[in-house]
Amino acid sequence: MSTHTASKAGSSARPENRRPSGKLPLPALLALATAVFVTSLTETLPAGVLPAMSADLGVGEAAMGQSVTIYAIGTALTAIPLTAATAGRRRKGLLLTAVAGFAVANTVTAVSTHYPLTMAARFAAGVAAGLAWALLAGYARRLAPVHLQGKAIAVVMTGIPVALSLGVPAGTFLGAALGWQVTFLVMTALAVVLLAWIVLSVPDHPGQPRGGRAPIRRTLAVPGVAPVLFVTLVLVLAHTILYTYVAAFLGHLGMGGSTGLVLLVFGGASLLSIWFTGLHIDRRLRTLTLAATVLFAVASGALAVAADSTFLVHAAAALWGLGWGGAPTLLQTAVGDAGGEAAETAQTLLVSLWNAAMAGGGVVGGLLLDLLGAAALPGSVLLLLVPVLIVVAAARTHAFPARRGRTAE
Repeated sequence: MSTHTASKAGSSARPENRRPSGKLPLPALLALATAVFVTSLTETLPAGVLPAMSADLGVGEAAMGQSVTIYAIGTALTAIPLTAATAGRRRKGLLLTAVAGFAVANTVTAVSTHYPLTMAARFAAGVAAGLAWALLAGYARRLAPVHLQGKAIAVVMTGIPVALSLGVPAGTFLGAALGWQVTFLVMTALAVVLLAWIVLSVPDHPGQPRGGRAPIRRTLAVPGVAPVLFVTLVLVLAHTILYTYVAAFLGHLGMGGSTGLVLLVFGGASLLSIWFTGLHIDRRLRTLTLAATVLFAVASGALAVAADSTFLVHAAAALWGLGWGGAPTLLQTAVGDAGGEAAETAQTLLVSLWNAAMAGGGVVGGLLLDLLGAAALPGSVLLLLVPVLIVVAAARTHAFPARRGRTAE
């Protein structure tokens, strides 16, 4: 994720370098939101079709769950080096390259009948995601006037809850009706449409001058950056443990046929959450982050005791979505604000840790599933959320202040 400032040279001649107008450029932002949707759905789609994929490829569900892990590893390993290697490149061409990478990787996933080839395609998709995430938040900032940058990021990040609320449930239903391979081919078609949309509606921007990025060590020393990164790591780890194996957990409860509906409830609540976050993030960053963590913790506790209560499972899914939906916007905004002049490097570190946590969540969740069974997943998530809540509550001066741009009294 980048937060470069546009070069002033030739600003009167190059339309992409003009200062943003006083309103949000919605066609361009919605194209970026669709890119986030493709990135997020490509990553999480196996969660909705995990049993069918594992059966067709001849591996267990825990092994198939590593298709999410390998994707996240691809992103975590490449986000920082790709950001450094492409810092001087123009943004639009890089974004088109990333989306084309998704088209190729999802096509290979759809036609593959061999587990190793599928995993290689998933890793390649993760690399494409590493490139995309290095661009999207910064791209959104540069398209909007300063006073609307938070809302611009919120618009773009709607791609995440839409992917979870509509994409994964739709993929689950489509996979059940026509086969999981069709869902990945639909993703390929969407990526091709998105390529044309980006060409037509997203303005280009120059890269960053050489030497403009802050070193990682100096960035980590900036007050507030480390607490945000810690919260990101543990919160995403907790979420991924539960989300990746939600089908297995629901099967344990005898609700395996309700996976699509539960994910729909979760995603719908996530959409509401990100809308509410976009409205209040400038004045209530700290309060929203605390509330999000508490809601997720309550949801995990409810799932741990859900037993045969279908109502409680759906209520917990709604609380989980309310807690999770705004998290990407909250954490990206918090680390960008805390990072100051080192905001670009801080956001790139967040991307890497985010995906390292997703990789770790796939591994840890798989181990819990094999060793303790699906019933252990919600309780494990609840334990992880305790230090998250403690750090958010304690980091009130720089990381999670009451108001953006101000320190706590």
